[in-house]
Amino acid sequence: MSIAAYADLAARQLRSWRFIHLQALAQWDQATNMPPAGNEARSLALAELDGLLHSMATDPALPGLMGVAEGEPLDDLQRANLREIRRAWRSANALPASLVSAKTLANARCEHAWRTQRPANDWAGFAPNLREVLALARQEAECLSQSSGLSKYDALLDLYEPGMRSAEVARVFGELRRWLPGLIRDVVARQANETLVQPVGPFALDAQKALGGDVMALLGFNFDAGRLDVSTHPFCGGVPEDVRMTTRYREGDLLQALMGTIHETGHGRYEQGLPRELLGQPVARARSMGLHESQSLSFEMQLGSHPAFAGLLAPLLVKHFGDQPAFEPGNLHRLLTRVSPGLIRVEADEVTYPAHVILRFEIERALIEGEAEVDDLPALWDAGMQALLGLDTRGNFKDGPMQDIHWPSGAFGYFPCYTLGAMYAAQWFAAMRRERPGLDADIAGGRLNVVFDWLSSHIWQAASRYETPELVQRASGEALNPAHFEAHLRARYLGQR
Repeated sequence: MSIAAYADLAARQLRSWRFIHLQALAQWDQATNMPPAGNEARSLALAELDGLLHSMATDPALPGLMGVAEGEPLDDLQRANLREIRRAWRSANALPASLVSAKTLANARCEHAWRTQRPANDWAGFAPNLREVLALARQEAECLSQSSGLSKYDALLDLYEPGMRSAEVARVFGELRRWLPGLIRDVVARQANETLVQPVGPFALDAQKALGGDVMALLGFNFDAGRLDVSTHPFCGGVPEDVRMTTRYREGDLLQALMGTIHETGHGRYEQGLPRELLGQPVARARSMGLHESQSLSFEMQLGSHPAFAGLLAPLLVKHFGDQPAFEPGNLHRLLTRVSPGLIRVEADEVTYPAHVILRFEIERALIEGEAEVDDLPALWDAGMQALLGLDTRGNFKDGPMQDIHWPSGAFGYFPCYTLGAMYAAQWFAAMRRERPGLDADIAGGRLNVVFDWLSSHIWQAASRYETPELVQRASGEALNPAHFEAHLRARYLGQR
């Protein structure tokens, strides 16, 4: 029997993917190289491109083709691809083209202004732009909700973490709330007596960039299919054939850029490891943002903050900055695992980081559901930071509700993925250790391919072939189990096995 309808759908997906390729590079350039005066024209161009992609995704011929393809003799992989084509079609058809273009334009304008408003602590200038972004995000949520039957916030969460619901996130985060504050106190008390030698700078930016390149090579990044640049907020973009990663540097802070680069390399390796023979098809894309974060955190936290990995980093630090006591592997590991409640999410340690995510999840859910407005945001932020981390953020908007790029760029529903990713990453490494009890010795010996090969075979090559619960079950032998995350933190920071 023929599979002509499926072949037509696959060809349409490939054509769309090529436009997405150009879109991704234009967005990367907007964040890295574009001169400020080009923002309005770039925003209009991207809005036009979003409109084009939306029209392709809502082509009236698609429902008929999908219906015929359902009856064609497809193999399991093709059926998985058809499932993902249908899922994307449902989301696209829920949104009018005018909303897609308006949202792209408003998000780009708000994010561009945010780059200068944040350093100036200019909440008064930022809030009107955010109001427009939020209004459009609510419209998007309403459209998606009516189409899917989900709550408005769940409809947005589903874009980033398909199948996950806010009730489940709230349950898991509720468990975290019960034990996390006590764990933070215990770890801070334990570390209070540690001897810690701080690195002595300044650290030249060129040397930091060279160090980042060496560490990316150690972690297996393919520079023939990607590159590292600088942006206001680190990210990984581009496409699997041409991954565009960014980081940011400070002359006085060596470890921030180093660990940020390791984090983004995890994202980059996932993209580079997706099945090349299927690129252009939805089934070959990353499964979810939670799983994407599980890769960046597998690299940054599970591997990059492993005590044995400090022994691999130390020679590279000496190579680029000369020998100093701070680079001794034991001291370096203590630096990388120092726990101290702070204001900035992207600079937070592994233990306090979930508190930042819980705060943002609770606020953005209230914003989307209409239970809070932009003008309520500072007070909600101040109260949450005090309750979760005991920190006073009153009047400090730049290090408070203005600090992240997500809300200025309209990415509501994304934040839970970070801590879901940490939980998945802990679960992956628990599964690795069951299969290979000598994993820690492998890391100490620099045999990192043991980690990469496991991630490739269980996560990267699977791409979107399976829905998330099945992928997690296949990879680790069980459903998402937050107990692995708690066990990991207690073992690493309190020595509890």
